[in-house]
Amino acid sequence: LFSLFSFAALLEAQWKLRENVYVIESEWNDEAPAKRVELTCNTSDEALPVYWKKGSELKGTGKTLIAEVKEFPDAGNYTCLTANTHEIVSYDFFLITKIDSNGQMIRSILKSFKEPNRSFLKCEAKNYSGIFVCSWMIENESPNIKFTIRSLKGSQADVTCSSPVAHTDKSVTEYTAQCQKENYCPFAEEHQPIEMFLEIIDEVEYENYSSSFFIRDIIKPDPPQCQYAATNGTVTWTYPRTWSTPKSYFPLTFRVKVESTKKRKNQVYDAEEQSIQIPMTGPKDKISVQARDRYYNSSWSEWSSLCR
Repeated sequence: LFSLFSFAALLEAQWKLRENVYVIESEWNDEAPAKRVELTCNTSDEALPVYWKKGSELKGTGKTLIAEVKEFPDAGNYTCLTANTHEIVSYDFFLITKIDSNGQMIRSILKSFKEPNRSFLKCEAKNYSGIFVCSWMIENESPNIKFTIRSLKGSQADVTCSSPVAHTDKSVTEYTAQCQKENYCPFAEEHQPIEMFLEIIDEVEYENYSSSFFIRDIIKPDPPQCQYAATNGTVTWTYPRTWSTPKSYFPLTFRVKVESTKKRKNQVYDAEEQSIQIPMTGPKDKISVQARDRYYNSSWSEWSSLCR
């Protein structure tokens, strides 16, 4: 009974991320015990003398090894080698994910976006083409950090993503990956949400994040292009070049903002068409336009460049 209990405890201590790579769930407090993990050297020759090393440190001899993993120094690469020739027979790489006393993953690598809803993994689409961009941020760039973003449906999923690209600004590094839902029809009703899954490995630390959405919920158009006619005070603009066509099927609604230098306040006008006449604007007033989907409550675009 004791041996059965010990075997069950060993199984619960880890889960397989991919071939030879395992994640250890470590309860992140001083009182919690280390997780005991059984390693088996991958050799069919039972009589072959082997030993185990982690880095340059000898960990044990024999075909099996019980390793205790609690802190980051305990994680990493455990290698089985032959005693005579010191050739590598097999290896197991262990990552640690921090969990609290309730078994929930403690996530600390990513920095949250303020919008929407302080999310860690943000995805946005400029139109209804099925192409969208997912973003995430870290405080300081780590040279060995690795990201994998994919659809939760696995290898059979119809979402493909590019490799993440880093954009560093002061102390924050933002990563973006462009993804595309294959065979997406912009004219059809969406019934199944897209579920994106981001995995992070920083040295020997593992975390994951997810985001579930419909394309219609993550729409954020590019800003319109606008101009101002001083003769009659009319602002005109065109649809963003990246917006879906035909615009009769994908109409936008607009807001025009006038920033008054004299009154030190803003006035915002709603518009359905692509022009508006603004009375009594000062010569130094700043005018800009933004857009969003007319029939669905999408995000507003950023404000356009100044119309004059």
